[in-house]
This record gives sequence, structure tokens and C-alpha cells, in this order.
Amino acid sequence: MARPVIALLTDFGLRDHYAGAMKGVALGICPEATLVDISHEIPAHDVLAGALELSAAYRYFPAGTVFLVVIDPGVGSARRGIAAEVGGYRFVAPDNGVLSVVLDAVPPENQTVVVALTEARYQRPSVSRTFEGRDRFAPAAAWLASGVDLAALGPPVEAERLQLPRPTLSDCAIDGEVLRVDRFGNLITNIDRTTVENLADGGRLTIRIGGCELPGVVSTYAEAAPGRLCALFSSSDHLEIAANGASAAAEVHATRGTKVRVVRGP
Repeated sequence: MARPVIALLTDFGLRDHYAGAMKGVALGICPEATLVDISHEIPAHDVLAGALELSAAYRYFPAGTVFLVVIDPGVGSARRGIAAEVGGYRFVAPDNGVLSVVLDAVPPENQTVVVALTEARYQRPSVSRTFEGRDRFAPAAAWLASGVDLAALGPPVEAERLQLPRPTLSDCAIDGEVLRVDRFGNLITNIDRTTVENLADGGRLTIRIGGCELPGVVSTYAEAAPGRLCALFSSSDHLEIAANGASAAAEVHATRGTKVRVVRGP
């Protein structure tokens, strides 16, 4: 029988004890678990960044993986803790929209179950108002990994959702924006491959960002000259603006929210 997997995603960083303390609690409940770090470098309190990173990673884990997600600017407040079962995976997180992208991607015919974390037996005896990741979320994830049913953790609820920006389409253009800037300075947009290909319909495209115009979409970074900008599709099949061996973000002074336009024709 395969060992259960718990994957962690937080904004805790690696300098302090927070991520390690959560791992210790999880192993105390489910010592056979394999613990995997997706990232602990989400910008502090950036729920949208956490939602996007989770969505980019989760489907590449084994079925049954439990994701322990703690980006929690509302720690200690009245916001709920939740657990969800989505497409063969389970998630434990604060109810602040950090699961939005995962939940929004579920086809309507697939059932999604979300419960509130209310059952005290699946928490630590004393829950800190400043570290629920250790005392509420890590125990819930470990109990799920050890075989406890999702329904045992609490009653069904509706999860909070973020309102993600959507691209707008016209007959000859797509208007979108940058959603993520990765550590290489690549700019990942909210415009997906299918939308771009439908607009192109075999014709030429021009991509405009920050006063720059890029003539079409390439297949790899290496198709651009060193240091030059290019547009291509990211590993998540979204339009990405990159610079070969350099930072596109620095080149065009772009951040999350920077506008991107794809135009059919020259």
C-alpha cells in the first residue's frame, strides 16, 4: 500500500519555525506520511498567488494526496477553516478563496464536497489564535491522510471564491492581464492557449505589453535572441511573456495586473 502524501503550500518562508512545526504535528498524527513542499515562498498574505500556485501544481501529485494550504491573513478571525475533496484530491485551508482556482476548474459533472473544520477531536487540544496552521489545519490534513473521512471533520459548507480577472474578447483582439510573475521574471497571463488559437485561426498575431509589440508566439525561449522578449505558452497553457535568459518583468516594468493585448494581424 502506498504511503499517504501531504503536500504543503504556505507563505511562511523558511527562516522561521512555522513550516517545520506543522510538519511535526502532521507526523505525530500520521507518521507514515510523505511530506512534500510545493512552496513556502508565497508572498506574505497573497491569497491569489497561493491559489494560482496551488492550481499549477496539484494535478501532478498522486491521486489521494492531501494538500495543506496556509496563506491566511485572517488568522484568528471569524473566517472558517475548510476541507475539500476535488477530483480525487483533498485540500485543507482557510476559507478565504485560496482554493478558488482549483474549485473553479472542476467540471460540473464532477462532485465537489467542502466541509467546515468544526470537529474538535481533529484539532490540537488548544488552538492558537495566531497559528491555526499548526493547531487546526495540520491536524485535519494528517487525519485525512490517515484515513478519516472528510465528512467527519464538520458540516458541509459553500467555500468562499475569489473573483479572478477574465480576459475580454472582440472580433480581432483579446484583452487580458498578467496574473503571475515567477522568479525568472516570466509574466504569466490570464489568456489561455485555446482562446489565442481561436483568435488566430491560422493567421498572424501581435502581442502588446508595456509599449512593446511582439510578432506572434514562439515555441521555446531559445527562439528569441539572448535578452530579447518573446511570447509563448507556459507549462500551464497560458500566454506567457518572457525574455531569453533575462527578466521580462524588468524589461517592460510589469507586475500583476499589467495589461496584455493580443491582436489578430500585424
